[in-house]
Amino acid sequence: MVHFPENTVKKVQEIMARYPEGKQKSAVLPVLHLAQEEFGWLSVEAMDYVASLLKLEPIEVYEVATFYSMYNLDPVGKFVFEVCQTGPCMLRGSDDIISYIGQKLGIKPGETTPDGMFTLKTVECLGACGYAPLLQLGKHYREHLTREKVDALIDECRKSSGSLN
Repeated sequence: MVHFPENTVKKVQEIMARYPEGKQKSAVLPVLHLAQEEFGWLSVEAMDYVASLLKLEPIEVYEVATFYSMYNLDPVGKFVFEVCQTGPCMLRGSDDIISYIGQKLGIKPGETTPDGMFTLKTVECLGACGYAPLLQLGKHYREHLTREKVDALIDECRKSSGSLN
């Protein structure tokens, strides 16, 4: 069974204290972020654990986790390329970038490379339309993507010994 270490339990308690009594459901987003950081992705077991901490029904947590693309419901690679696929990015070539990344890594959106290094995801608006096409890698955006920029990014990730989060 999954459990948070004591320091993470304290963070959960601090988050829950931000909200009035009986409104613990408001803490579900930040607590899911903690769970994903701790466990790498949100398994059913991890979501059930979050539900128990917040005194919610598991379905209430599943509803949130399945709605937002920022939560990973399957194991992901060390580097997750989240490529925006909404209208403005599509007009600027995001479909080509998604296809190119897929060809370069040998995966389709939603898949992870066999070595566990890369995951390719398509996501809805990243809120930076003026920089399209773009992707999010950890906490960082990569903007005005071209095939050359994608090649450089993949090489950078391969050479990196740490995470870009």
